[in-house]
Amino acid sequence: MAPSNLEQDIARLIVESLQLEVDPAAIDPDAPLFRTGLGLDSIDALELALAISRRYGIELRADDEQNGKIFASLRALAGYIGTHQK
Repeated sequence: MAPSNLEQDIARLIVESLQLEVDPAAIDPDAPLFRTGLGLDSIDALELALAISRRYGIELRADDEQNGKIFASLRALAGYIGTHQK
């Protein structure tokens, strides 16, 4: 399944906000964002949560038990943003 417009926008946000040397189009929407896959870490999660808050008006809390699911993949993150965007 091809990435949605929101997924493409979030991929660009990830690359820009974390200053990654990867083409946003190369991010597999179903691949894990952390450890394997894109290889992000906890510091990246904080920076990404701040960038998402600024762009989409969504507050992501560090102590949210759903963070593992929310940040599981680009597609999962886009699904969460799509349903919670202001």
